[in-house]
Amino acid sequence: MAIEADSDDADSGREIRLTENPDGRWTARDLRAEVSTQGETRTEALEALDAVVAALEGDAGREPTDEEMEALGVDPETARSQGDELPDVLQ
Repeated sequence: MAIEADSDDADSGREIRLTENPDGRWTARDLRAEVSTQGETRTEALEALDAVVAALEGDAGREPTDEEMEALGVDPETARSQGDELPDVLQ
């Protein structure tokens, strides 16, 4: 087990814990964001962790395409016209 400071963002105080699992896979945990990811290698686990943290912080991701929404049974026009309000079922 190791704890490393992220050299790309030294001011953030970001700490990452890497653990080699009994099955040989790696788990990376961001202690500040309190999220974990796994990978076949240390690099894969860290790359996945960076992607998750970026998504949580709003630095990643994209709007779904019309095709992706339709595949989930969502009408794209209806989805876009609702703004930021939660659907009735979620309120």
